[in-house]
Amino acid sequence: MPTGELRSQVADAYEAWDVAFNRGDAKAVAAAYLQDAKFLPATHAVLSGPAEIEVFFAGLFANGVTGHALRIIEVGGDGKLVYGAANWTAAVKSADGAPQKIGDIATHIFERQGDGGLKLKLHTFN
Repeated sequence: MPTGELRSQVADAYEAWDVAFNRGDAKAVAAAYLQDAKFLPATHAVLSGPAEIEVFFAGLFANGVTGHALRIIEVGGDGKLVYGAANWTAAVKSADGAPQKIGDIATHIFERQGDGGLKLKLHTFN
């Protein structure tokens, strides 16, 4: 599959993920992951599957994390497994309640589904 087409598909997946995140919809965020997905947050144990992932994101939303954005660095893959690397940013509240930007790099491995869509198999960030 041409890299431009993969880039477009990953961009669409990132946009849908950001929309769900920015609605504060942990269930919709978790729906982007496969049943056997692994999520490796920098400061937590490895999470497995949508149910554990949903709890993680519900906690972020309860703590006021908002304004998430993914910006593609690179994409590739063979069509069945697709990877994306992205810069991510979000906003948190500092101790005095003022918004504070956070961000770094995220890596995603997607698996193509029967309908052609991408679902996350592995997600890690720092």
